[in-house]
Amino acid sequence: MKADPAAQSTLLTLAEVDVEIGRIAHQRRTLPEHAQLTEAEQRLQAAKDAVVRAETRAGDLDRDIARIERDVEGVRARTAKDQQMLAGSGIGAKQATELQHELDTLARRQGVLEDEELEIMEEREAVGAELDHARTDQEKIAAEVADLAERRDAAEADLDASQAGRDRARTEVVAKLPEDLHAEYERIRAKGRIAAGALRESRCGACRLELDRTFLAQVRGKAKDDVVHCEECGAILVRAS
Repeated sequence: MKADPAAQSTLLTLAEVDVEIGRIAHQRRTLPEHAQLTEAEQRLQAAKDAVVRAETRAGDLDRDIARIERDVEGVRARTAKDQQMLAGSGIGAKQATELQHELDTLARRQGVLEDEELEIMEEREAVGAELDHARTDQEKIAAEVADLAERRDAAEADLDASQAGRDRARTEVVAKLPEDLHAEYERIRAKGRIAAGALRESRCGACRLELDRTFLAQVRGKAKDDVVHCEECGAILVRAS
């Protein structure tokens, strides 16, 4: 392939722009906010799970308390009824004894229920404190996630602006290149390599390797408009005019 030496030199500008574009892409992938946000989102999900667990436990305990209170009310109502019957006239000794026995049983039952209710209420208080803490933790982490997302978006916006500038510069440089030379450059670049580098003394500007003397002698013997490639990395070697 042949190309005007000036056009070949333009490839160096294109390669510099592409290096900058690659650097921007790397910066975008490795923004610290990405990892920080992922970690914070994981902590936020864990905090949400903790809130759900505490809310579920609190709900279960509230239902238990309500059930016990209903049972206590039932015992109190039966106790009041038995006491009214016991205080009434016209009951026999046997019935009075049975009523008194039932009242004693009801009193024990009420005591057991009230003790159970007290124990559950104490647990409910502890779960309530745990729930308050979990909700506070969730709100704090949610604010951290929002802040990190804002910082990430701002960093990406800066990179977008830099990317747009480099894309415009690339378009302008490409417009100056012959189609076949540009196509050859893109073919090499598609392999993930730096596609062009200046030949400075005996070193390739793309891969930075020292080149063989025999190869260099061959390169120097070629016409100035011949397009030559580095024997090490395959990049287009741009010779000084």
